[in-house]
Amino acid sequence: MSTTLSQAKIAFVGAGSMSEAIIRGLIQTKVADPQHIYVMNRSDQDRLTFLRSEYGLQATSDPITKEAYLRQADVVVLCMKPKDVVTAFEDLKPLLNEDQLLVSVIAGLSIAKMEVLLDSNMAIVRTMPNTSSTIGLGATGMSFSANVNDTFKQLATQMFEAVGIVSVVEEEKLEILTGVSGSGPAYVYYFMEAMIKAGIEGGLTEEDSRQLTLQTVLGAAHMVQHTQEDPAELRRKVTSPNGATQASIEALDQYQFTEAVTKAVFRSAERAKEMGEQIAAPSPVSKLS
Repeated sequence: MSTTLSQAKIAFVGAGSMSEAIIRGLIQTKVADPQHIYVMNRSDQDRLTFLRSEYGLQATSDPITKEAYLRQADVVVLCMKPKDVVTAFEDLKPLLNEDQLLVSVIAGLSIAKMEVLLDSNMAIVRTMPNTSSTIGLGATGMSFSANVNDTFKQLATQMFEAVGIVSVVEEEKLEILTGVSGSGPAYVYYFMEAMIKAGIEGGLTEEDSRQLTLQTVLGAAHMVQHTQEDPAELRRKVTSPNGATQASIEALDQYQFTEAVTKAVFRSAERAKEMGEQIAAPSPVSKLS
C-alpha cells in the first residue's frame, strides 16, 4: 500500500460530477498522478472519453479492465447512486481486499451496512462532500471505521482537502452534517432565487438583480470569513434600530425564517438516513441496527 496519494492507485466507481470534482481537485493541486487514477462506469462511453481526454486518466466500462483496476487499486472511491449500491457491492465483493482503503461518497449508507454488504472488515471512510467541491470550495464531513489507521486517515483527509475543507466527525453526526453542508448550497441558491425575484418585481432588471444578489451573498460570506465574527454579531452591526434592515428582519421573522431553515436542515438529515436504510442488505438485519 502506497503511503502517499501521489503514489497511490485510486479507482473511482462511478463517473459522475462528484467523482470528477474530486479528480479535478487531486490533479489541479498535484496531490495525485493522473496516470494512477482509474475511473469506471457501467456503459456511458461519452462520459469516460471526456474524462480521459480532460484529465489524462485511465477510464473504462469493460468488465475485465474494471476488475484489473479494482484489484490493483490502493484506494477505491464509491460514487454510485444509492439505488445501484446492492448490485455494485455484489460485483465489488470478490475484487476488494483488506489492504485497500474504501472511501464512500454515498449519502446515508452506514459503515456497518457497507461491512455487511461486502462481508468485510476492510478500512472504510464514509464521506459527505457537497457540490461546491466542484470549484474547490467544498465542505466534506468524514467518519472512519475502526480499521482505518493513521496513514489511511491522512490519505482520505488529503484527498478531500484537495476540494475544500474537511470536518472529521463521529458517524452518527454525518446526517446532520448532510443537512447543514451537504444540502446547504441549495438553501443558499433558493434564497438567492427569492432575492432576485423580489428585485425584478421591484423594478430592477433581471441582470442587475442577479448581479447585486450574487455580490451581496459573496460579500457576506467573505465578511464572516474575513472578520471571524459571529454572523449574529455582523447582522446586529448592520441592523440600525427602526431602520430598513430591522424592518426586513422582522418580516423574515414573521414568516418564521429561522424555524424554516432549521426544519430544512433536520429534514435533510432525516431523509439522508431514510435513503441509507432503504438500501437493501442481506440478513441478519440485526447487524445493521
